[in-house]
Amino acid sequence: MKKYLNFAIVASFIGLWMDSFLSNKYQIILGFLLIFTFGILHGANDLVLIKNMKAKKQSSSWFKILGYYVMVVLIGALLFYTIPQLALLLFILISAYHFGEQQWQNLLEHVAKSFLILFQFFYGFIILLLLFVFHSSEVQSIILNIANINIPSLYFNLLLLISSIVFIVLSTYLYWKLNKIRKKLLLEFFYLVLFAILFKSSSLIWGFAIYFVLWHSIPSIIDQIKFLNGSFSIKYFITYCKTAGIYWLISLVGITLIYYWCKEEQLFNALFFSFLAAITFPHAVVITNMFGTKQTKK
Repeated sequence: MKKYLNFAIVASFIGLWMDSFLSNKYQIILGFLLIFTFGILHGANDLVLIKNMKAKKQSSSWFKILGYYVMVVLIGALLFYTIPQLALLLFILISAYHFGEQQWQNLLEHVAKSFLILFQFFYGFIILLLLFVFHSSEVQSIILNIANINIPSLYFNLLLLISSIVFIVLSTYLYWKLNKIRKKLLLEFFYLVLFAILFKSSSLIWGFAIYFVLWHSIPSIIDQIKFLNGSFSIKYFITYCKTAGIYWLISLVGITLIYYWCKEEQLFNALFFSFLAAITFPHAVVITNMFGTKQTKK
């Protein structure tokens, strides 16, 4: 994973360099292309992960799992239609924890679970708030279209300040208590600075796509492949893509329908993030269980 992280750093700076000569239109096109490939792909193998976590792999239980999974996605979509304010809040909170969990998954064996949940949440929340602060007008427009709420940009700044203070306090405690993760803590603060530069210099979709794909989706795919096969290789990656292909294709069809239903940019962005949220709800639960299963196997 260390080699990949070095690659992600270099690729992020290349993304920043590309930002200087790509128009906003092409940043959006390329950003969505990245999200539609690796971004959607990393959540397309959830059912296989669930099946692997189950002791019994009978066909009846498989269809039951599929039914539950689809039901959660539909409930998420229904929430955005009936109570969009609650759905959006849940999406932000779950996404924040999900992003932080991916980055700090190996911390479970060193600290109490309640502390870990808080630490992971605030790390991911800071990432989202950095994106919100540097693109406040666009984010405000998306939130207005989704939930019919106008949130002043001052609130984003205030939340970022409070979250940063809490995270620094939690990090200081970890730095004092655990010698073995001091280097990782300093490295993660460097990554946060990198994300801030990336979000400030790029458009909303381009900056989000670079983070979402390079720093979340691909590392998640690597972890999933290791969980399913015991190690990562190109052969296992190809198998992963073949297995996830049908679910990835279904997701793309759904996004395509959303695009043809509404081509106006701001409304499409709102509907796109609503769709992303609906499939994020069950995915986040699956990944949390996967990391918990990995710790149990140790």
